[in-house]
Amino acid sequence: VLKEAGSNYDKVVEVTIFLQDINEFSDVNEVYKEFFKENYPAGSTIQVGKLPMGAKFEIEVIAVVGEVETI
Repeated sequence: VLKEAGSNYDKVVEVTIFLQDINEFSDVNEVYKEFFKENYPAGSTIQVGKLPMGAKFEIEVIAVVGEVETI
């Protein structure tokens, strides 16, 4: 989805993770580190009661599309 929109993981500025079981946070965090390196985007992790289609987690990201200027 990021690529189709003209973006990539380096342009992600915020990540929200919805977990059905907060005890799986450390496992999800290890996978998160495979996609996001230093200068991590802002983020939140929230435990929810039930996710659609029996999912264990859902991830929502906000990313910049186009050129990014650094200050």
